[in-house]
Amino acid sequence: MMIDKKIMVVDDEEKLQSMITSILQDYGFTHIEATGSVFQGRKLFMAFNPEIVILDIMLPDGSGYDLLDFMRRKSDVPVIFLSAKGEDDDKLRGLSLGADDYIVKPFLPKELILRMEAILRRVYPESSVVPLKYSTIDFHTGHVTKNREVIPLTATEFKILDKLNKNAGRIVTIDSLCETVWQNHVWGYENSLMAHIRRIREKIEINPSKPVSLITLRGLGYKLITENKGYPPI
Repeated sequence: MMIDKKIMVVDDEEKLQSMITSILQDYGFTHIEATGSVFQGRKLFMAFNPEIVILDIMLPDGSGYDLLDFMRRKSDVPVIFLSAKGEDDDKLRGLSLGADDYIVKPFLPKELILRMEAILRRVYPESSVVPLKYSTIDFHTGHVTKNREVIPLTATEFKILDKLNKNAGRIVTIDSLCETVWQNHVWGYENSLMAHIRRIREKIEINPSKPVSLITLRGLGYKLITENKGYPPI
């Protein structure tokens, strides 16, 4: 799962370290380590073995270019430069050294997340088939397979399951699901969402009235329990 990826943040400003970490946590990422120098960055890189790095350029004991060069001699881990240096020459230097993206401060939190997710999808492609307790979902074909029966998903059901799967094992709020399906027009769609959830359960569960894969958290939202992550039932 994308949100399980290990993220290393290197920025010499502690407030920015905290802000970036908080942004990542808000979007469900939990494996985050942060540091603020080239020296500490090298040590953390070797110990933490990150799957993506968010890297500042201006560091107290060197530059992010130096740290990127160190990392490139050891791995192809994707790197995003996040820097106040916004000149074209700075961007071109960073990208030519092997960075996967370059974002200039100040930045929009959503932009950082979207660019990072795009890189993670490219570098770490995930299996399209997600196993549940009594069925599987194939997100490439948009089908559920249960008891050897192949059952197509509607477009709305696919959007709901895709959102839940991207946050598997975590609560997804009713508002967030409604926004996924009906964009900004979320009000008044709760009953429609419940109807779609009921039909999804009929496709993925053995007993839809006692779901074990698509769980309701009363007053909060829904959670998808996938078998490949070992999330415990609630």
